[in-house]
Amino acid sequence: MQSSTVFLIEFGCLILGLGLLGRFAGRFRFSPIPLYLLAGLAFGKGGLLPLGASEDFVAVGAEIGVILLLLMLGLEYTATDLVSHLRTHYPAGLLDAVLNALPGAVLALLLGWGPVAAVVLAGVTWVSSSGVIAKVLGDLGRLGNRETPAILSILVLEDLSMAVYLPIVTALLAGVGLVAGGVTLAIAVGVLALVLVLAVRFGRLVSRFVSSDDPEKLLLVVLGVTLVVAGVAQQLQVSAAVGAFLVGIALSGEVAEGATSLLAPLRDLFAAVFFVFFGLHTDPASIPPVLLPALALAAVTTATKIATGYWAARRAGIGPRGRWRAGGTLVARGEFSIVIAGLAVTSGIEPSLGPLATAYVLILVLLGPLTARWTEPLATRLTGRSRRRRAPVPSGAHEALDDQDTVGRT
Repeated sequence: MQSSTVFLIEFGCLILGLGLLGRFAGRFRFSPIPLYLLAGLAFGKGGLLPLGASEDFVAVGAEIGVILLLLMLGLEYTATDLVSHLRTHYPAGLLDAVLNALPGAVLALLLGWGPVAAVVLAGVTWVSSSGVIAKVLGDLGRLGNRETPAILSILVLEDLSMAVYLPIVTALLAGVGLVAGGVTLAIAVGVLALVLVLAVRFGRLVSRFVSSDDPEKLLLVVLGVTLVVAGVAQQLQVSAAVGAFLVGIALSGEVAEGATSLLAPLRDLFAAVFFVFFGLHTDPASIPPVLLPALALAAVTTATKIATGYWAARRAGIGPRGRWRAGGTLVARGEFSIVIAGLAVTSGIEPSLGPLATAYVLILVLLGPLTARWTEPLATRLTGRSRRRRAPVPSGAHEALDDQDTVGRT
């Protein structure tokens, strides 16, 4: 009885604290993710007030948080959208993977962490935060900009790539052999292809089976199916997160819209718990030794993300100002980077990887909204100065350029 009382008080205080942190972040219009990570650091090993009775429940809640994050991500896309984006924008996706995964892998090898840690850190630096970027685009009023489809295409390709990448990481962290790892990857790719085919051809039937006019029944069925599929996927070493993502893709239409509105509060609650859980397993004293590498990695991958967005927008026929806006918007890292690092932390492959990933995400989740807002004005000012040094700019040229780059805004 005493332990349950302590649990209720402890967990209640944790949730209340997260709610207050979320309100604080909302007031100043930035992502609450860094505050949640800091809360985990405060309540974890070496923190100000370590958790005791509720730590096991937080661990389970963190797993559910990852599953709900990926489910909601899958609900945002239809299989047709994914196939279309893959066909049209795969060159930008390949460039994104090379430019942004390579710095993480190189740093891990330079630090002597080995090839498995290199693959993990490559994923941490590769994937932008869809959640943070979506919020930034809304806050800045850029959802109707001409460069926004190019940004979203890269995010979609990254999300789709995770369905192949996560099983590889899971197999490597489990220490399976080459043959077993190949089988795991083949299963993951096969399941992904099968789900995409079924979703394209029979998505309406799947949605009709899940559909219900009663919100309570719809919530229970969707959540139950997701947890079952995630559990089976994890049993097959395909990753529970990938299973949840595929369930989201398979649902479409009114069912997807209804499930999104019903699951959003649960997603926000358990996602916050997940970020706290990651912080719980990071000793604050372990961050200062890796702060310099984290800053260097953040600087390099900020530049590579800006280059990726610039090239993708240029390929889509966007003007110079829109290219810089696209590049600056893609800088933020967040939920996926923590998910990937969390897999490594629980497997215990490299003690310093968790602190480095925490510091890295904290830096870029704070820097991302700033680069989204200021990359284009700074680049325009710098390029304008260089042009003025070479030749005088005719009157009205800048205004014409502005009109060209903002066509299509809503």
